[in-house]
Amino acid sequence: MEPQPITLRPVRADDLPTLEQWQNDFEMLSAYNMFGLKPTNRMARAFEEDGFLTQQHGRLLIEERGGLLVGDMDYRQVHYGPGWGNVAYAIGISLVVAARGKGYGTLAQRLCAEYLFATYPIMRVEASTDISNTREQRSLEKAGFTREGLARKAQWRGGEWHDLVLYSKLRGE
Repeated sequence: MEPQPITLRPVRADDLPTLEQWQNDFEMLSAYNMFGLKPTNRMARAFEEDGFLTQQHGRLLIEERGGLLVGDMDYRQVHYGPGWGNVAYAIGISLVVAARGKGYGTLAQRLCAEYLFATYPIMRVEASTDISNTREQRSLEKAGFTREGLARKAQWRGGEWHDLVLYSKLRGE
């Protein structure tokens, strides 16, 4: 079996300068992930608290086989009612421009879903993307996610409301 071109891994302390740079990089974030500038002085404190990995939320880095960081994935719990049985995870992704169009997003999202299903007793992993982000929609579908519907005017970004396409992947799919 041929090794994958990318892997997901936890954030390390020496990754923090890269993450601080990415969080306000307009090209990296693109129009779809820019929700306003963020202070860079909080990242080290947050990393020291939990390493960006908890049951409620996490961040994983996307690393090429040669060790180059090309993006990150995040996940967070969403609740569909009281009790643990009603928990799912929502995922999100950002890739550096040079890593786009290589299938990395598809693979990273598939690997993240596999990680969450292997780690937590959940039935559902979900994602959403702007209705105009057809590349991410194709990526999610290739990663095994099913289009579920539309959340109208659900996200405020760039000075206006945006419709989001909703996707999910269920355990065993």
